[in-house]
Order: sequence, then C-alpha cells, then structure tokens
Amino acid sequence: MKTHSRILIIDDEEDIRLSLRGILEDEGYEVMEAESGEQGLASVNRSVNLVLLDIWLPGMDGIQVLSRLQEKYPDIPVIMISGHGNIQTAVQAIKNGAFDFIEKPLSLEKVLITAQKALEFSSLRKENRNLRLTTKSLSVQKISGHSQAIMELRQIIDQVAPSEAWVLITGENGTGKEIVARSIHLSSKRADQALVAVNCAAIPEELIESELFGHEKGSFTGATGPKQGKFELADGGTLFLDEIGDMSLKTQAKILRILQEHTFERVGGHKTISVNVRVIAATNKDLHQEIKKSSFREDLYYRLNVFPLNLPPLRERKEDIPILLEEFISQLSHEHNFKPLSFPRDTIKILKNYSWPGNVRELKNFVERLYILYQGMEVTPSMLPGEISRGKQSMAAQGGFYEKQQELPEDFKQARSRFEAWFLDNKLKEYDGNVTRLAEAIGLERSYLYRKLKTYDISVE
Repeated sequence: MKTHSRILIIDDEEDIRLSLRGILEDEGYEVMEAESGEQGLASVNRSVNLVLLDIWLPGMDGIQVLSRLQEKYPDIPVIMISGHGNIQTAVQAIKNGAFDFIEKPLSLEKVLITAQKALEFSSLRKENRNLRLTTKSLSVQKISGHSQAIMELRQIIDQVAPSEAWVLITGENGTGKEIVARSIHLSSKRADQALVAVNCAAIPEELIESELFGHEKGSFTGATGPKQGKFELADGGTLFLDEIGDMSLKTQAKILRILQEHTFERVGGHKTISVNVRVIAATNKDLHQEIKKSSFREDLYYRLNVFPLNLPPLRERKEDIPILLEEFISQLSHEHNFKPLSFPRDTIKILKNYSWPGNVRELKNFVERLYILYQGMEVTPSMLPGEISRGKQSMAAQGGFYEKQQELPEDFKQARSRFEAWFLDNKLKEYDGNVTRLAEAIGLERSYLYRKLKTYDISVE
C-alpha cells in the first residue's frame, strides 16, 4: 500500500512540510506539497490517496478546504493538523468528515500510524463498495445465452472492453443494453472506478443539465447548495448515457463540447472542471432516422459511435429462452427463497412461439408473475397468461413471422391479412396500446384503424 500511496500536505509552515515529507518518503510514500488551501485544492485529484491538512491557513482556512474536499473527493481521507488552541475546531472537523487530527508539535510516529490507518480504512471502504457492486451485478455482468448472435456479441465485448473506445449500444427496449454497458465496464481498465448511469429519458428537460454537469448554490430555485454532476462523479471511470436519443438538441450540444474538450462548467458556475471519463451510450431509437428528422446531432452521433454494438431482440434468438428461464428461476429462488418453477417441453414450445415485444425484460417479468401464482409448480400451457397462450390462436400471432417457407399460405389475400395482423399487433405494443399515436405513426384514419384491429381480434386496452 505504501509504495503506491500519494499523500498531499497542505500547510503554510515550510519546516512542517519538510519534516512530514522526510518521514513519509522514508516510508515509501509519494509526497506532494501545497502552502495554501487554494493551492492544495488546485493540486488534488483522484490519484491522491490521503491529505494532511493544517487548520489555520492564510486565505481559505482548513475547515473550508475540508468542506471542498468532502464535496468533490469524498473518498479521500483527510487528517487535520491542529495547534493546542484548535482542539474543539479539530473535533468539529471530524464531525464534518475528517478521518482524524494530530496536535502540534507533531509526533512523527503518530503521523505515520494515523496515515497508515487512514489509508487502510480508505482502501477497505473502496474494496467493500466494489465488492457490493460486483456482487450485485454478478448475475448481470454477462449477457446470457448460447445462440450464435450472443456468442458473437460476447466475443466483441471482450475485445472492446479493455480499450478506451467509446461505445454506442443500440437495440430495442429490454434487450439488455445496461447489462452490456456494465459488462464492458467491469472488464475494462476502469473497473475499480465508478460506473455512473444516467437515464436521459427519465430526467426532466429543465433538470438534465444540473444532473449531468452539477450546479452551484443559488444557480436556480431550489439549489440550496453546490452539487456534483454525473460527469464529475464518473471522473476516472465510466459514464453510461442511457436513452441518449431522448436528449434535447440543447443538451446534445453541451454534451458534444464536453466529449471534445473534456471540460465543462457547472450550472451557474464559472470554474472550468476537467474530467477523464469513458462514455458508453445506448438508445432504442434509429439515430440515422433521428438525424434525418433533425432531432439528433450528426456530429454527436459520430463522436459517440466509435464502436457500435447492436443487441438482437429476443425473437431473433429464441433458442436462448430456456437458458434465460433457468437463470431467472435460479435468481428468484435464491433471492426470495422460492420453490423453483419448472417448464415442460410443450410449454417451452409455446413460449418460443411468442414474439416477446418486451424482450428479455418481459420474459423476466413473466417469470416473476408465475412465481406469485404457481410457486414450486410445473407450468403447463393452460397456466400461461392470456397474451401468451392466445398468441398461438389469434391471427396476429400467426404472422409471427413465417420463418419456414412451407408455413407461407398459398392465397395472397390470406398472406396479406396475416401480415397486417402481425404488423398492427406489434406496432400497437410499441405505442403502449395508444391507438391515436399508432394511427398518426402509420398514416391511417383512427376509425379505420379501429375497424382493422377489431377484424384481426387485436384487443385495445
């Protein structure tokens, strides 16, 4: 630990800095110095492992410096150096987040012992956090399946993860884009740093800049204090921008600038902040079409699309369904102490015939629903939910679509009607059952669309 630890000393007394430097370097530590709080804050970065901070400093005092360090680098332990009259202040500093304090005149032996304890505590805390994150994501750090598409995808992930290349993940909702992003991060050189995820579609437009870039106190109503943004939190690690296609053009322009310059200012701030992040972006939208509609910046697309990854929908890898079922059953049985479900072959066959418009996420939700209803039982076809069991009988599901040539009907009208049924059924699910939006999207009169849906026995909720 010692040979790789970097310690920053912030003290205005040169003799104290020299004494501390000498004893610490003799123990194998790398030492940096600063003679003021302002200089110390300018020198500190994530490569610093410990700060020794004097309370009384010219200009910004030690308590103010501690507050800034806690705000920007909460994982770096700080040991306060205090004079005899500063004990109460030092105790208050510990309440504010300092690791410990050492009185002047300094006992060099105590300095070494306290520094070692602080570094061990910081290392242990980081290891525990990473262990929790790793344990939480053990079951989802690799996308599951043995289909050709998934085996090729895993091979590509193994190749791109160790690089620093930015990745753009595309695919329908529920295909596992976040799992792939986490897999890339955990296999990268940044795995011991943070993976910070941002769902761009879930943050209101008026707050997204604050979420991404942070803000200063008083920059807008409700900004009662300074706040770090996601880019700062991901410094040294990976930033996952999910649903990037839902970001406004205004925010896209700011994102582009950060990606080009690696610098930004907080909302309401004037200080330039530098960051080193690897960006992984994801979207369920066709960004080429969004560019044509002028709702996504072409220059941002090419900046993000250094390494493209496209995730196949579940309907294109149905041979993975039994594997995914086993995985979800094992996971839920372990987490909730459930008695496991089982699926006979005829049930599996029906599940493979279903189109799974919600992809792997829908399959997992389906397994959770069955656990509530049939814990510990064998799931027969008659126990399947209506939307899945009906799929085999309704005209909408019959057009699922013809994977084998011999399944094609001889009659052209029948083939066209089956395609219409399949198309409308899937499009209605895509628009969450909203007939008005669907009618606008596919260019049909709403009343005519209603008649078509009724003809093909497609239920409208």
